[in-house]
Amino acid sequence: MSTSTVPASTGVATRALRPARTVVRWAVRHGLPAVYLDRGARHGDPVGRLLRDGAVRDEPYPLYEELRARGPLSPGSIGLVTPSHAVASEILRSDRFGVGWDRSQAPRPIRWALAFGDELDATGVAEPPSMLVVDPPDHTRFRRLVSRAFTPRAVAAFEPVVQRTADSLLDALELRSGVVDLVETYAAQLPVLVIADLLAVPAERRADFLRWGAAAAATLDPGLPFRRYVAAERALRAMHAFLREHMARLRRDPGEDLVSRLVSLPEDEALTERELHATVMLLLGAGFETTMNLLGNGVVLLDGHREQWEALRAAPSGWDGAVEEILRHDSPVQITGRTATGTVSVAGRQVSPGTRVTVLLGAANRDPDVFDEPTRFDVGRPNARDHLAFSAGIHYCVGAGLARLEGVIGLRALSERFPALRVSGRPVRRDLQTLRGFEHLPVQLR
Repeated sequence: MSTSTVPASTGVATRALRPARTVVRWAVRHGLPAVYLDRGARHGDPVGRLLRDGAVRDEPYPLYEELRARGPLSPGSIGLVTPSHAVASEILRSDRFGVGWDRSQAPRPIRWALAFGDELDATGVAEPPSMLVVDPPDHTRFRRLVSRAFTPRAVAAFEPVVQRTADSLLDALELRSGVVDLVETYAAQLPVLVIADLLAVPAERRADFLRWGAAAAATLDPGLPFRRYVAAERALRAMHAFLREHMARLRRDPGEDLVSRLVSLPEDEALTERELHATVMLLLGAGFETTMNLLGNGVVLLDGHREQWEALRAAPSGWDGAVEEILRHDSPVQITGRTATGTVSVAGRQVSPGTRVTVLLGAANRDPDVFDEPTRFDVGRPNARDHLAFSAGIHYCVGAGLARLEGVIGLRALSERFPALRVSGRPVRRDLQTLRGFEHLPVQLR
């Protein structure tokens, strides 16, 4: 059976199939990977432990060093794994590796499950046709359409917007006393307000996107428990419903924003409905996830290295380098992956077509072959920008420039307004492996 056997017009039939489709989607995308990862974790496999053990999630760096001792490229639960900066950089930049995989080569039951479970409104950013998981020529086409909004000139033009947004949020914090959650009140708010402005999201819906994004971000991790997947899918459906209304409104009354440009493309460039949803959803999600984690991680690191916080307050020109060191030392995105598209030799090992390589960005960014004393946090580190926190190659983060700008302005403005800010209590890490940041960050402002 395939989705084509259910006519699009039969909404009742589609709704009746929804629970079965949800189960099938979860089974093929998370249930099966969980079996492999759990088995690997039980047998001591570091990748299985990394992705299934909550204690390792909170502090993955000792495990990264275990993997580094095994060599630059070693076997794992679901393919190969690399903690090496050199190997990671080679793989991320190589045209012999891609982000997608050939579904036609999957076993027949998997192909059936993917077809049966296929539904636009349950599709997340880690599924085609999201730019995150497609290769050229589709990736080239999508990236060309959005990259003009993130050129250095376009990002520079956003500086006053980011500064005004930060100042407005800090004005609201001035009225608060006692301990506040800096993620809820600032680190999450700043990037979501900026990206929402770029994409013309109405102000009254921005809180919804924070809530939906927090739930949907879990789909980036393999092996989600069923109940958590159902919650994520519910959030995805709400996001898709909003996007459908949002794009219809901008078709009727377009503005100068990026979404208006995407829905008004000439016929020879026009995106399909599914491609539009995937592209805008990725921009919204990626537009605040990385920066939210960057700001939270940065505050905790600088609170633990108070002399560096004070040095930056005395010489604010150092914030650019500080942001690069935060990205390197505690990367907001810890893990990515690539699949070999042909036979290729990497680090002296022959890699067969279809082999999956887990690239540990967080480990690569602490590689002693590249960074002296890599576990030391140093905002003056001269080569901090050599990190791979934004990936590399054709999939280098399209919004990296905006994230850097938000990080610099967001942290600098915070330090100027609340110079005595201190972490108060125990910060709570997000229950995620791919993304690394804080769910709650209690701070005393004064």
